[in-house]
Amino acid sequence: MALRVASLNSGSNGNCYYIGNEQDAILIDAGISFRETERRLKRLELSIKKIKGIFVTHEHKDHILGLHKLAKRHKIPVYITKRTRKNPSLEWSEGLAHDFSAYQPVTIGTLTITAIPKFHDANDPHSFIVTYAGVNVGVFTDMGRVCEDLINNFQQCHAAIVESNYDEEMLETGGYPAMLKDRIRGGWGHISNRQALQLFLQYRPPCMTHLFLGHLSKNNNKPEIVAEMFNRVAGTTRIMIASRYEETELVTIKASGNPSVLKERQRTQLSLFD
Repeated sequence: MALRVASLNSGSNGNCYYIGNEQDAILIDAGISFRETERRLKRLELSIKKIKGIFVTHEHKDHILGLHKLAKRHKIPVYITKRTRKNPSLEWSEGLAHDFSAYQPVTIGTLTITAIPKFHDANDPHSFIVTYAGVNVGVFTDMGRVCEDLINNFQQCHAAIVESNYDEEMLETGGYPAMLKDRIRGGWGHISNRQALQLFLQYRPPCMTHLFLGHLSKNNNKPEIVAEMFNRVAGTTRIMIASRYEETELVTIKASGNPSVLKERQRTQLSLFD
C-alpha cells in the first residue's frame, strides 16, 4: 500500500502536483499548459486516464493556467470552493465544478482528500492532505505564515511538498519594489527558506521519508541554497527540490510508521516563524 508522488512543476510560472496509487490519482492545481501537463505525465509513464480529479488551491494564474482545457479535454472533475470560483477567470467552472469545504474529507475512488485553510492573498486558499491506506501526503505551498493548521497537518505526513519561496537576504537586497517585498513576506504571501526549515526541524514526524521543497522564487532564491540548508539536517528524510522547469522523478511513499505528534511541543514557539 503506497502513494506515488511527483511535482510536474513548481514556481510562479506554474504549479501542478501528481499524487496517486495503482488505481486512482489526482492533481493538485493545473498551472502549466494542458499540453505540457500531458507531456510530463507521459515522461513519467503515468496515464492521465487514472486522474479522477483536479483540486484547486486558489485562483492565481500560476495554479489554474491549464485547468479549463485539461479538465475539458480529459473530462476530469474539478474541485474548487465557491468563493474561489468567483474569480472572473473561473466563471467557466460554474455548474461544472464540485465544491469542497475545509476539514471535510472528499473521497475520490480509493483516495481521501482533506482541505486545510491557509493564509494567502487569495479568495479562499487551501492546502491539502491526500490519504490512502494510512499513508498521508501533504501539499503546503503559497502560505503567508506557519500556522497551527499547517503544523498539526505537517506532523501527520509521510511525505510533504512545502514551499521554500525566498532567501530573506536575497529578497531584502534584491531589486523588487518595496511594496512587492512586503507582499511576499508580510504574512499573506509566501514563507522563506528559514521559516520552512524551522517548520521541518521542529515538527517533522518520525515517519516522514520525503520532503519536496517547492515554489522557489526565480529571483530571490537558488535551488542549491535550499538543498544545502535542508540536506545537512535531513537525517533519514530524502530532500527533493521541485523545479520550475521540469518534473521531478516519481517517488513511492509507504507507511513507514505512525505519525507522532510531539507531546512536549510549545505552541508559543510560533513566534519563531514571524
